[in-house]
Amino acid sequence: MTRQRGRDPGAVAVACALAWALPGAGHLWLGRVRKGATFLVVLPLMFCVGVWLEGSVYPLDPTQPVVTLLALADLGAGGLYVLARLAGFGEGAVAAVTHEYGNTFILTAGLLNVLVTLDAFDTARGEKP
Repeated sequence: MTRQRGRDPGAVAVACALAWALPGAGHLWLGRVRKGATFLVVLPLMFCVGVWLEGSVYPLDPTQPVVTLLALADLGAGGLYVLARLAGFGEGAVAAVTHEYGNTFILTAGLLNVLVTLDAFDTARGEKP
């Protein structure tokens, strides 16, 4: 059963912040348990597989525009990005055969979480059934 938060701007902001910080948390907070649980499992798993495959979690470096764009895509993963950067995970091994696959998993997890956050935004505003 879905809890309707209506169009309360505070509730919309909380749903979006939760959805960004932990994939699926915004949907769980809104009462979309199945959707939230799916996102909560799949997106962190994708991110972790990317790190395991020696992918890079890019730092925000304004002196390198391409790296900055990649970092913004990674940053979409929210708390996963922050934890990986703080813990020193995702340094990436460019020489590893799996490096580009790892990058793809990490970037895709980040970009998908941006879409998940937008879906939580629409749901919290009452624009989705």
